[in-house]
Amino acid sequence: MKHADKNLTHLDKETLNAALESYFSRESTLTPPLKNWEEDLPKSVETQHTAPRLTYINEINNVWMEVPYYEDIFWGGGWLATIAITLAFPFCCLFIFMPGFLYESFFNNFLFLIFYLFSLFFIFTLAFMNIKLMLTVPRPLPIRFNRARQKVYVYQHTRSWNPWVRWPTTIKVFDWADIHGELSYQSGRYNQGYQLWCAVCQPGTRQVIDRFMLSDSIGHPKVQRGLWSHCCHYMAHRPVPTRPLYKTQPRTWKLRETVRWPSDIDHESRTAPQDEVAETSGARDETR
Repeated sequence: MKHADKNLTHLDKETLNAALESYFSRESTLTPPLKNWEEDLPKSVETQHTAPRLTYINEINNVWMEVPYYEDIFWGGGWLATIAITLAFPFCCLFIFMPGFLYESFFNNFLFLIFYLFSLFFIFTLAFMNIKLMLTVPRPLPIRFNRARQKVYVYQHTRSWNPWVRWPTTIKVFDWADIHGELSYQSGRYNQGYQLWCAVCQPGTRQVIDRFMLSDSIGHPKVQRGLWSHCCHYMAHRPVPTRPLYKTQPRTWKLRETVRWPSDIDHESRTAPQDEVAETSGARDETR
């Protein structure tokens, strides 16, 4: 009996080691691989192993759906930093006009004056960056799936640490057939969890030419797999649930609407090709 228990324990260790070796020897099938890659999701034309499930949704109908992409950022803290810097800036400016400061600093310590003026410029730049971040950055970033056209429209905004340069907004349009789903795992102090990525490959290959994130860090991978499954089912004209997993969307603390689609892309992403034909025919009838 003891001998049998030892054999069983030995088999359990072998099974565990084989499973661990199989797990850690996995590799991405796409080139170049995704940073912090965790797993490749089933192709859009393959059977999905997870039931379709929406995380958040802005709009869904028979032609298109819009999924919001939320960054894992504490936007309310930006407003607090903006208010604190804005209130502190006038007091820092008044300090330079104190009796004796200009005389003592300019004639006896010119370098200190230069450092002080540079510090004022740095504080002003920091305040301006926070104000620009709070008022101009679009959030959430929308991603539209048009199943009539089989295209995906990705709204992207590029920001930097330099508030004095332009932060551009770009719209990228991809063919759904060229998109592959991937999971990555982010491990950090402020951002930890599984991220859902869409890799855009050259047609008929696994050579990645672009990537965009569909959903930021979530604690359990099943939620991300469900979102990918939902997109695949929707684009294949299969029945999908329209009720999202989370009814309340994250607070973004914005005072005005910052998402502005170009009129031509906005119209294209929300219509089917036959709608354009009908509109063209109607316009011709009116001119007769």
